Amino acid sequence: MKQIGFIGCGKMASAIISAIKNDYKVIGSEISEEFATSASDKLGIEIYCDNKKLAKESDVIFIATKPNQAMDVLNDIRDFINSEKLVVSICAGVTTSKIENILPNARIIRIMPNTPALVKLGMFGICAGTNATAQDVEFIENLLSSIGKCIDVTEEQMDIVTAISGSGPAFFYQVIEDMARAGEKLGLEYDKSLTLATQTAFGSAQMIFNRGQIPVQTLIDNVATKGGCTFVGIQEMKKYDSAKVFYDVIKKTTQKANELGK
Repeated sequence: MKQIGFIGCGKMASAIISAIKNDYKVIGSEISEEFATSASDKLGIEIYCDNKKLAKESDVIFIATKPNQAMDVLNDIRDFINSEKLVVSICAGVTTSKIENILPNARIIRIMPNTPALVKLGMFGICAGTNATAQDVEFIENLLSSIGKCIDVTEEQMDIVTAISGSGPAFFYQVIEDMARAGEKLGLEYDKSLTLATQTAFGSAQMIFNRGQIPVQTLIDNVATKGGCTFVGIQEMKKYDSAKVFYDVIKKTTQKANELGK
C-alpha cells in the first residue's frame, strides 16, 4: 500500500485526507507541535513537525502549504526526493517547471482544487510535469474522485482553470447573493430568496451535467420561451452584456493567476 504524505494539513488537504485515509496509509507534517496535535486529533492520522521525515517515508507527497512557502519546503526536502517519488502540488501559481528546477528527478503533478471539495463536490484541474506518467495522472484522478471531478489540462491552461473553478465559487456566491438580495428588495424574505437562488443554481448545474449532447443554449431556450417572463429576463441580461462581464471577470482573474506564477 502506498504511503501518502501531506506537507500542510489545512482545509483543502484535510478534505483530501478525510476522503482517502481509510484506503491508504496517510501521514502529515505541520509547522508546529500545536498545529500538528490539533490536526492529528481532527484527522486521526500521525502528523510530524518534520518535512524531511515525511518526505523520506512517503511514496506520494502532497505540497499543501501556502504558495509563498512552497519553495522553502521543496528545498527542505530535495535530498529525499528521487524518481521513485510522486510529488503533487496544490499550491496556486507554483508551476511544475518551478518545482522541477528544485526536484529535477521527481515525478511532478500539479492540481488546482476548489473549496467545494470540502463538501465532496470539488473540481480539480490536473497537469503533469516532465517526468510524470499517464499512470501517475490516473492514480491522482482516482484518488480525488471521491471528492469531486477532474479534468486534464496543460500547464498553460492552468491559470484559466484557476479563474473558472479555483476562484469560481466566489463568483457563483456573488451571483446567488445578488439574486437573493433582488428578491428581498422586491418583497420576499432574504432567507427564502437565498434558498430559492441556491437550490435553483444547484439543480441547474445538475441538469447541465445530465444534458448528454444537448447544447447549454438549448436548456436556456427551453426555459426562456419567446415572449415569456424568462425571455424578458434574458433580454435584460443581454442588454447589460452579461457575456462580456463574465469574460472580463475570467480574463482578469486568469491574468492575476499568471502574475502569481512569475
